[in-house]
Amino acid sequence: MKVSKVPANVGSVISVRGSVVDIRFDGCLPPIHSVLRTGDDKQIVIEVQTQRDAHHVRGIALTPTQGLARGMAVEDTGGPLQVPVGKAILSRMFDVFGNTIDRQGALSDVEWRSVHRPPPPLARRSTKSEIFETGIKVIDVLMPLERGGKAGLFGGAGVGKTVLLTEMIHNMIGHHDGVSIFCGIGERCREGEELYRDMKAAGVLPNMVMVFGQMNEPPGSRFRVGHAALTMAEYFRDDEHRDVLLLVDNIFRFIQAGMEVSGLMGQMPSRLGYQPTMGTELAGLEERIANTDTGAITSIQAVYVPADDFTDPAAVHTFAHLSASIVLSRKRASEGLFPAIDPLQSSSRMATPGIVGERHYALAQEVRQTLAQYAELKDIIAMLGLEQLSPVDRQVVARARRLERFLTQPFFTTEQFTNLKGKLVSLNDALDGCERILRDEFKDTPESAFYMIGKIDEAKKTAAPEEAAKKVDAKPAAEAKPDAIPEAAVVAHES
Repeated sequence: MKVSKVPANVGSVISVRGSVVDIRFDGCLPPIHSVLRTGDDKQIVIEVQTQRDAHHVRGIALTPTQGLARGMAVEDTGGPLQVPVGKAILSRMFDVFGNTIDRQGALSDVEWRSVHRPPPPLARRSTKSEIFETGIKVIDVLMPLERGGKAGLFGGAGVGKTVLLTEMIHNMIGHHDGVSIFCGIGERCREGEELYRDMKAAGVLPNMVMVFGQMNEPPGSRFRVGHAALTMAEYFRDDEHRDVLLLVDNIFRFIQAGMEVSGLMGQMPSRLGYQPTMGTELAGLEERIANTDTGAITSIQAVYVPADDFTDPAAVHTFAHLSASIVLSRKRASEGLFPAIDPLQSSSRMATPGIVGERHYALAQEVRQTLAQYAELKDIIAMLGLEQLSPVDRQVVARARRLERFLTQPFFTTEQFTNLKGKLVSLNDALDGCERILRDEFKDTPESAFYMIGKIDEAKKTAAPEEAAKKVDAKPAAEAKPDAIPEAAVVAHES
């Protein structure tokens, strides 16, 4: 990290409690957010959090404090935490201090900037709204993303947030002209290594930067890694006037790291143990992700929801900053409907006639309405069976079940696990498929033909072998109503 050339301001350690270090300065007190260095090789980095009195500051160590002792000299670097920016950072992997961690040699021809920067003023912000296609049917049809906006993938543990985020990287990075920055907050080292290998294999590393704060690092380091990635993103937006795709996994770990720092500093926690400054800290990060007159930062963020409780303060505060919220459902994942997105809980501010167009808006509303009616009828079907419904309701159920299966999609990133070739579906093809299902064009096609396909025409190809097998095996008595009993049984089982 670059150290500013200022007269040395040296203090001494007076207490060490885990990551919390108290330091005495007899001369000038370093400002808040200043970086201090100590240790035999100046390898221990401390960020000033509070000035306790005229001679004492309290800081959080951004590195392990092993070997730190009372009386050790502490040097004030004269500035805040800084990271490198410039064209030379492309295709590289960094830690929170701007050190390269990909064993590809040292950086050259870079500028170092503070990670603490204000958001762009309102006068510089762009007011244009434009759709950002992902190639994933359920997202593009029901909850379209905004170019230069913020989208959140909400879900508990193991419902597919990281898989969906990785698939979006795969789909968008190929036809995304700008720079992509991946920020791993509290990541497992396995995930970082796999992502690097996958991006290298896909040939997209030349336009990508990765910044990681791993799980085993102190909370201060994990808390600042988001700011470090944003500083790099702002350089490409403001200096090079390029569009930036910022991917964050996982924003909850940022809030969690802030909670740990707050607890270490002795602040009184608010509801459910969160820090009292959570809203301010999250806003300070999110408001820097903005669309300006020179370029745009489009952000997609995974958000872990503790215990699947969407009223948790971390989830509630994050919802407020987003233009699209994609909610992943454990129930849908258990039914094998992947991506396990709940279409009724997910939403997007872009889904208005003025932005997406009248046809898209009307179709999306009709799809939601059909799925909502089916959700209401599930209890009746479970108790009485499908035969007790009116003919109109039976049609609604048939459409909804076909829509549910059509909105599943095989992913490129899971090909090795599913043995299904990944599919990229354009918005027009996705809308066309939904429209044809709602118009009952496929009422005689079995539901299973719609599962894990791309375009709607693939359903006919899938259905042909199934129908041929049925004709060979079916008995005359069963031919009168082949789908009724299994369908009712499946609905009852799912409910």
